[in-house]
Amino acid sequence: MEQKKNELNIELDEKIAQGTYSNLAVITHSSSEFILDFIRIMPGLPKAQVQSRIILTPEHAKRLLIALQDNVSKFESKNGQIKVEYNEPPVIPMKFGSGNFQA
Repeated sequence: MEQKKNELNIELDEKIAQGTYSNLAVITHSSSEFILDFIRIMPGLPKAQVQSRIILTPEHAKRLLIALQDNVSKFESKNGQIKVEYNEPPVIPMKFGSGNFQA
């Protein structure tokens, strides 16, 4: 079968397909990139490890925002509104190596 012009063949290996659980995302940015750190926090432990870091251009970050908004909207239309307990992102004091950040 011939691949259509402008068609992208995306491969997903077995290890990546299993995914990585994250219950916190920390987002930072500069003038040229957005950095998304996905973290797993375990109850009762004062230390958490970054599970994955994704670096995006500002344009791709905006596309991701639009895609997430679209998917959340589709999810809520089928499953009901997703309830969150806060209106603003939580302020969690964190230390990354030598720098201090808030989520």
